[in-house]
Amino acid sequence: MANSLAQAKVAILVTDNFEQVELTGPKEALERAGAKPLILSKQKGTVTGMKHDVKADSFPVDLAWDDAEPADFSGVVVPGGVFNSDVIRCEPGARRFVQAIHDQGKPVAVICHGAWLLVSAGLVDGKKLTSWPSLQDDIRNAGGNWVDEEVVLDGNLITSRKPDDLPAFNAKLIAALGNVERAESPAPAQPT
Repeated sequence: MANSLAQAKVAILVTDNFEQVELTGPKEALERAGAKPLILSKQKGTVTGMKHDVKADSFPVDLAWDDAEPADFSGVVVPGGVFNSDVIRCEPGARRFVQAIHDQGKPVAVICHGAWLLVSAGLVDGKKLTSWPSLQDDIRNAGGNWVDEEVVLDGNLITSRKPDDLPAFNAKLIAALGNVERAESPAPAQPT
């Protein structure tokens, strides 16, 4: 399983003050599966995580989302955190990036308050998804069907509620990325 996602490059979109475990948990799971997760933000430099309401660690930004080509990525992960999510949903570059990944049929995996970006990017209408419970009105008002489940897969959207759901979220993400990689791999040569 270690190399199951050896060709997968996965974007993790954040601004400052994201819920740190919602970045580190998926990032570690992706690395264990052989994928290459890259942190994208508005600009290069560093971004700082939060452990709930306390500042935590800083992480280097690999690439600005406006400089990234969505077609080069197998999927995208959007961690939550109230502060991060409130800011990132207003960033045109972040909205364009998730819309492009979604339009390519690749996994868009969002946890907690990160679902605000899906609302602002116009991706929830007619979709079943979950989030931190306080977002349910926003999701419903945008035409989505909000449910209280640990992880929901609807098309290529993967959503979860909170850090406790990370094991189920990560498993669903890895499985979805594996499907993308199998679909993009060249078919073995058939004997003639």
